[in-house]
Amino acid sequence: MARKASLSGFPEWLPAERAVEQHVLDTLRRTFELHGFANIETRAVETRGQLLRKGEIDKEVYGLSRLAADAEDKNDPNALALHFDLTVPFARYVVENAGHLAFPFRRYQMQKVWRGERPQDGRFREFTQADIDVVGEGSLPFSYDVELALTIADALSALPIGDFRLRVNNRKLAEGFYRGLGLADPDAVLRAIDKLEKIGEDGVAKILVTEVGASEEQARAALALAAIRTLDTGFVAQVRALGVEHELLDTGLDELAQVIDAASKRAPGKVMADLSIARGLDYYTGTVYETVLVGHESLGSICSGGRYESLASKGKKNYPGVGLSIGVTRLISRILAEELASAARAVPSVVYVTLANADSWHQAQDVASALRARGIACEVASSAEKFGKQIKYADRRGIPFVWFTQEDGTHEVKDIRSGEQLSADAASWTPPAEDLHNTVN
Repeated sequence: MARKASLSGFPEWLPAERAVEQHVLDTLRRTFELHGFANIETRAVETRGQLLRKGEIDKEVYGLSRLAADAEDKNDPNALALHFDLTVPFARYVVENAGHLAFPFRRYQMQKVWRGERPQDGRFREFTQADIDVVGEGSLPFSYDVELALTIADALSALPIGDFRLRVNNRKLAEGFYRGLGLADPDAVLRAIDKLEKIGEDGVAKILVTEVGASEEQARAALALAAIRTLDTGFVAQVRALGVEHELLDTGLDELAQVIDAASKRAPGKVMADLSIARGLDYYTGTVYETVLVGHESLGSICSGGRYESLASKGKKNYPGVGLSIGVTRLISRILAEELASAARAVPSVVYVTLANADSWHQAQDVASALRARGIACEVASSAEKFGKQIKYADRRGIPFVWFTQEDGTHEVKDIRSGEQLSADAASWTPPAEDLHNTVN
């Protein structure tokens, strides 16, 4: 179980916990690269003007200044601040480097971000995100919306997180349905539907009627659409049965059907059409994704994203894209709290090379060098204490093998878990495959 951080919202991991985090990051990295995504890293800071260009998250952004500096004008758009996600920096990166990128550009990025929100279960002020995006120049084929869903399904399936559901909707579908109902402000309806899991159907219905201007019948129809969930393309018939018609609805149904049809064949049971998913951010224009852990839905979405027709623009050039972001730290906190995974040992060392006497340090280093040359992690004792104390130290460190050099120059290695001790040669001895690398179970 993870320790409670001494500074709320800023988690730190013990070595064994960090090994689990590294396993998650390595697994994601391997999966993303298998799908052809290239890694990038952007700077930790952006100008406040860049971060706040949409103007709705100013309270969440941490400003950056030197302690000795004069008080800065909070309205200075050129002042620096820590990035609160990886999408805004990526948009700038695409514009600034467009001449050096081959479009469609596939990128993955795993970095820390900082956000000034109230710490609670699954929410932190400093956390790691893992993003993947495909960005086009001028246009981007819809097939990437399908591919992104399959990539994320592969990545999450490889992690020790139990069952999950990647829930997918389409903003065109929702907007077309609301317009077909006669609702003039589909964005307001989407924002209300986005609150469904927090305030329930009655709460959303009240907002739709009193704030959005919907009739009781229109509100019931909007909620009926949000109630549709299927693991196959059966949602199409259910939507049609509601009797609403609109050209944009037809387009959204077709696009969502393509995602779900491919996912039902290639990732059965993992991706579902969920027409309650709204994603309240205005820049999503088509497919939207949210992901929950089955049995831990209260944790919220662990992976979300969608299609945006304008990630960035410069002059007459527009860069549409589709992407998803995994909340790695949120995942790690739940993995550790629920003991869904644990590292085989807290340290990478496989072998602890003992010292027979004060003069044997160089001889022990020769053994360690020979082992390391063949990829076997090891460490050398710092002093020639009694062998019993050296073995106890290795045991406390979680190191499975202890190496001894005898007076006649021969060597033996002991598995301190089983007590078995055998002759060994540093030039050829190899631990069992399951011990060679620290594994996460």
